Amino acid sequence: MSKSPRPRLPARSRFKSLRVNPGFRDFVLDQLGAVRSLRARPMFGGLGLYSGEIFFGIIAADVLYLKVGAANRVAFDRAGARPFAPYADRPASMNYCSVPTTVLESATDLATWAARSIAVARAARATAVAKRTRRR
Repeated sequence: MSKSPRPRLPARSRFKSLRVNPGFRDFVLDQLGAVRSLRARPMFGGLGLYSGEIFFGIIAADVLYLKVGAANRVAFDRAGARPFAPYADRPASMNYCSVPTTVLESATDLATWAARSIAVARAARATAVAKRTRRR
């Protein structure tokens, strides 16, 4: 009796390092000082950014990414923003995009972009909660 070959498991995705240089982390957090109740929480080597309980951004591999939706996507597209792509062999997430250097270097401009991303994240969260409530 011959054994049938074992099915091959899919290869694991290659996860890019998301480590953040402490100097870059400190600079970004300082630039985001105008964000109410700003918190940075460790996340897979990078940092997740919260305004209160609203998750609105990611610092990964020395790049700041903010939440993107219909209300702010045009600004990111015009600036040539890149989508967050933590896996080398998977499509990128279109929900978070890189912040242009010119915006990052201006605390005033960054506060405006962050506020829009927080509004997008808040709206997405409200939509998700409403959907869960309707299912019950």
